[in-house]
Amino acid sequence: MEAIVVFDIDGVIRDVGGSYRRALADTVEHFTQGAYRPSPEDIDALKAEGLWNNDWEASQELLYRYFEAQGRSREATATNPIRLDYDELVAFFQSRYRGTDPTHWTGYICQEPLLLRPAYLEQLTQAGILWGFFSGATTGSARYILEQRLGLQSPVLVAMEDAPGKPDPTGLLQTVRLLHGSDAAPVLYVGDTVADMHTIAKVRQVQPDRPWFAVGVLPPHVQKTEVNKQAYIATLQQAGAQVVYDNVQELTVEAIEKLVRG
Repeated sequence: MEAIVVFDIDGVIRDVGGSYRRALADTVEHFTQGAYRPSPEDIDALKAEGLWNNDWEASQELLYRYFEAQGRSREATATNPIRLDYDELVAFFQSRYRGTDPTHWTGYICQEPLLLRPAYLEQLTQAGILWGFFSGATTGSARYILEQRLGLQSPVLVAMEDAPGKPDPTGLLQTVRLLHGSDAAPVLYVGDTVADMHTIAKVRQVQPDRPWFAVGVLPPHVQKTEVNKQAYIATLQQAGAQVVYDNVQELTVEAIEKLVRG
């Protein structure tokens, strides 16, 4: 079967509920001097807007909104402006996520549960399905998971430093080109956020003649209650997901064939 599958990483390949999201909450709490720590629901609500795939920018936006609720302004010319140093914010976030040692990472990234086994990817390869990764994570973070934790050998990856952030489809198109598949091969993009689903909507405008499929995966943190799970499924579907799975490995060779052949 001729098909290409491109995977997001965070929430699809690894569980970031206790890492990226925890670092995001830590950052907001730190820069509000402990006055506000966003809940998982707060973060999900922001992500549902489809604009905040980058967790550094998401942290900054939650801080802006908190301070605006206190009557301050993000306009520099205002009488009571919000003063945030983005580089300082990123450095604090990374100190939590990666740790303070730049050589040997000791932060939350070391505790991320994996959501698939390498054998799953081997099954795709044996079926003739090409696969790669397009993620908003940094290259270092993404390769740490893919190569050190999963043991993959130089997988095709387009990360934060390589392309504009989602939902811009540039990185998805780059990934597909790097996989050297047929120009007519259908492409499935597997993600866990509204921005991921919107990426497919935008790439269809760029390459309308190629079949593009939006596959949603539920991140573990939303599966703790049935109410949250169903609400998240509805959010992904409204954003364009054609199918939604509890775990990425449910996207089997048979499921890919069924989706592609309609």
